[in-house]
Amino acid sequence: MTSSTGTAVVTLPTDEQILITREFNAPKRLVYRAWTTPDLVKRWWSGRRGTMTSVEIDLRVGGRWRYVMAVGSGGGEIAFHGEFREIVPEEKIVTTEVFEMAGVTDADEGAPLNTVTFSERDGRTTLTLLTHCDNKQLRDMILESGMEAGMQEQMDLLEELAISLR
Repeated sequence: MTSSTGTAVVTLPTDEQILITREFNAPKRLVYRAWTTPDLVKRWWSGRRGTMTSVEIDLRVGGRWRYVMAVGSGGGEIAFHGEFREIVPEEKIVTTEVFEMAGVTDADEGAPLNTVTFSERDGRTTLTLLTHCDNKQLRDMILESGMEAGMQEQMDLLEELAISLR
């Protein structure tokens, strides 16, 4: 099976939104499993930019998630966390997403809201990730962070992993 390198499409539906769409050569049950299983998330989430040091997922409405990645040779870490707001197994996940800065881990107010959907046709999965921000400035800050290059790497590794789970 082949993967679809670098094929995630990023669009801006509104001034507050980022929409990522990516097709995977794998059924949605495997893409969903790779998206929601801590040991599997460790294998793709950092892309090719670091090493995952911690992946915590409490996959239930009101449950929390937290990902920590070591970057660079200096041992620095970056972390993200959020709360699950809605879960429809193998169909949809809605979470907040907070980039932790300077040890601040509880400031969820105003956090972007991510809606991930998984749909399947002929054994291929289309994943959409809609990020809704409170304002255009936050959306633009996310876009300017270099998010797209890392996300493309993530999606490529996610597809390779989902294919390998067959």
